[in-house]
Amino acid sequence: MLLKTIPRVAYLLFLLLFGSAGCLSSGGRLPADATVQEVIDGDTVRLSDGRLVRYLGIDAPELRRKEGNEWVEINEPFSGEATQRNRELVEGKRVRLEYDKETHDRYGRLLAYVFVDKEMINAQIVEEGLADPLFVVPNLKYVPELQARANRARRAKRGMWGARVMPSDAVEQPGQAIPDRLQNGVN
Repeated sequence: MLLKTIPRVAYLLFLLLFGSAGCLSSGGRLPADATVQEVIDGDTVRLSDGRLVRYLGIDAPELRRKEGNEWVEINEPFSGEATQRNRELVEGKRVRLEYDKETHDRYGRLLAYVFVDKEMINAQIVEEGLADPLFVVPNLKYVPELQARANRARRAKRGMWGARVMPSDAVEQPGQAIPDRLQNGVN
């Protein structure tokens, strides 16, 4: 009996010591609740502790991209609208963060589903037609909900799905491809 117990105890000890490493970051434990200090764009925010959170399950149009060591403004179609809507929904508010299989991306940002009260902000932005669903394995917790919300946005022609003309601030930059769904008003 003792021989069967030792491996179990060793395994549990291993889990306690190393299994929670994915739940830790340089700032300590993963926050379950936090205040949003600043909205960076339609799918990224900065918390009051300085950490960045990248919304899981969605991809909003980009305001800027990093080229070398500098950030260059690119203003993809609907990037301004997505950023403004995200600001209205979360900036200065207390949010609940829910994690999936991976808690950080390659840039060190937290990866989370962001909730205000019971509403998932990721899904709300998708349903308003201001972001596409983006599913990256193994983070697939809310695939059905995000896909259903995207389908509703498309059917209702909300946001970028109803665009017949690109927003006036959407100017194609050299090397920037305009998504097919926004070229020539094609949905």
